[in-house]
Amino acid sequence: MNYSIHHKFLKTAAFIMSCFFIVSCENSLKELNQFTEKKIGVEEAKQVNIIYSLGNKTKAKLVAPYMLRHEEAVPYIEFTKTLHADFYDDSLRIESKLDAHYGRYMETESKVYLRDSVVVFNTKGDTLYCNELYWDRSKTGKEFYTDKPVRIRTPSQIIDGDGLDAPQDFKSWHIINGRGRVRVSSAEFPE
Repeated sequence: MNYSIHHKFLKTAAFIMSCFFIVSCENSLKELNQFTEKKIGVEEAKQVNIIYSLGNKTKAKLVAPYMLRHEEAVPYIEFTKTLHADFYDDSLRIESKLDAHYGRYMETESKVYLRDSVVVFNTKGDTLYCNELYWDRSKTGKEFYTDKPVRIRTPSQIIDGDGLDAPQDFKSWHIINGRGRVRVSSAEFPE
């Protein structure tokens, strides 16, 4: 009789434990969706340093805290948490600097799309402010361009415009529909 009670107790305990394991192994719908939404074809990197070179000469160094590389039909790299770039001359001196909150590099086009608080500085003290800017490495002499509003601050003036193109060193620039107070030396006026 003792054996029968003990046997029934074990069967009941086994049944209860089985129910417990079945219930405890069940994933919530949220957990299941998070698992299935894993990014397929996306590489992730943190604390990124990228060197761009041309003909064995360093042209730029890009630093970003976070990067995503999307391997799609047209691959691209995203910098979603800010980026900073230094551009160098042939002697490896910094010619200009760039900061933006977001960047997207289209690998097949060698073009970078920048947006959100884009700022470019040059060694003369000129600063470009805009919300969108392209950096196209294939456009020699006009690597930076945009058709969106821009503002340039120089040591002596502020110029607004509806777009811009400029070389990578940002030593000169062409503003589309420029306006503002511009100082011109008397030597630049015809007599």
